[in-house]
Amino acid sequence: MNAMTNPLSMFDVKDKVALITGASGAFGMVAARILAGAGCNLVLAAGNPSALDEIAEECLGLGVAVSAINTRPNDEGACQALVDEAVNTFGRLDILVVASGMNKVALINDMTPETFESVMDANVTQSWLLARAAAGQMKAQGDGGKIVLVSSARGLLGHPAGYTAYCASKAATDGIVKALGCELGPTGITVNAIAPTVFRSPLTAWMFEDTEKAKEVRKQFLARVPKGRLGEPEDLAGPLLFLASKASDFYTGHILYADGGYTAG
Repeated sequence: MNAMTNPLSMFDVKDKVALITGASGAFGMVAARILAGAGCNLVLAAGNPSALDEIAEECLGLGVAVSAINTRPNDEGACQALVDEAVNTFGRLDILVVASGMNKVALINDMTPETFESVMDANVTQSWLLARAAAGQMKAQGDGGKIVLVSSARGLLGHPAGYTAYCASKAATDGIVKALGCELGPTGITVNAIAPTVFRSPLTAWMFEDTEKAKEVRKQFLARVPKGRLGEPEDLAGPLLFLASKASDFYTGHILYADGGYTAG
């Protein structure tokens, strides 16, 4: 059956091999659960060993094979080593999800150049290095691949409270996605990004609480969100599965905003 008679087959990633960096972080853990639940074998990389072990065990419980590497993609060698781990363990690499990164908040006159550079390195340089390593392997395989970076609504919109480094880094991430979408298109490798706004995670849990501070912050934020609520982890499942599967073969160089309409108005 073809896609017209069996459309769900377009989203099938069972037995594919996915590398996820930042797997112990908010988006990385969500990505691991989604792809494991869909049947992907995983290479999970993170700098927090206890949280990495926890998500690896959870994914193993879903019946897939998992290789967990306690490392951060800090340089070219580390990024290539992660791709090599996928190939050595599973024989290939089909999907890269770059969920590693950071944010350091400070007004511009309170932020040091070193702090700015650290955010740019974590969010931009490391994404570029990982995409570079993965693209080399995917091109050698000769049958395409999926590269998914994590951007943010802040790549499009500014923020008044000390986000110069973060906004700049995510705008640069968007530029990488668009440029690589053009460059790698002829090879069958798609390059796209998911750009969430605020969604429920350990870092944002306080925004969902029933406190006066949380209520006030939510009120201000939700005034800009047409859907009228903050994001939930499951809101990222559909976009990620789409971008990681055959369903997105004709989509590349795109920034997919998972934001309840926040960037639309």
